[in-house]
Amino acid sequence: MTTVGLIGSGNIGSTLARLAVTAGHDVVLSNSRGPETLKDLVDELGIRARAATPDEAAAAGDLVVVTIPLRAYRDVPAAPLAGKTVIDTNNYYPERDGSFPELDDESTTTSELLQRHLPESRVVKAFNNIYFKHLLALARPAGAADRTSLPVAGDDEAAKAEVTAFIDSVGYDAVDVGPLAEGWRFQRDTTAYGVFYTADPAAGFEQPGLPTDAQRLRDALAAARRYADA
Repeated sequence: MTTVGLIGSGNIGSTLARLAVTAGHDVVLSNSRGPETLKDLVDELGIRARAATPDEAAAAGDLVVVTIPLRAYRDVPAAPLAGKTVIDTNNYYPERDGSFPELDDESTTTSELLQRHLPESRVVKAFNNIYFKHLLALARPAGAADRTSLPVAGDDEAAKAEVTAFIDSVGYDAVDVGPLAEGWRFQRDTTAYGVFYTADPAAGFEQPGLPTDAQRLRDALAAARRYADA
């Protein structure tokens, strides 16, 4: 099994840690406030989990998840991530992150920014388009008739295969969207984002998640429009 390093242990990070431990992976959790603030979560997760600093989590992980506010992406330690596959769950919220002109004019994407910051890593975008409660609730065993699909995007085929295998292990199928530049298709406010995994998108996030197969996801990805075209 894999050791998963987590840089960030908020809603998505802690949910992925729970799914990973259930699947038999070890997890090394970190956040910006220090390992001692993760004691309760580590105690809940059990012997497969430990807390560390971001540098230590990056070094320990066979696969590393970056799940922090986008505004802090430059703080991700690059050296210990060299040669590794990095899952990026980030989304751009200007009201939280401040303005990024190259995201505002759509000349790049969040994951391409992280890839630029981590030139010796292989960044794959995943887990950014699903609400954390739905991520936990919709996990299913391989072969289940109601298994849900999640999108992935990345420039390195081997890295995408590695992430696809991890996604499979925690209860999901994966749909390959193409290179990182295509990650905009499942970014914030697109047809494949957030409330897409519910029966009634108009009702918001706080409703049960809807199992979603690969074809429904592909249709939503194909229907996506850039902010400027929306």
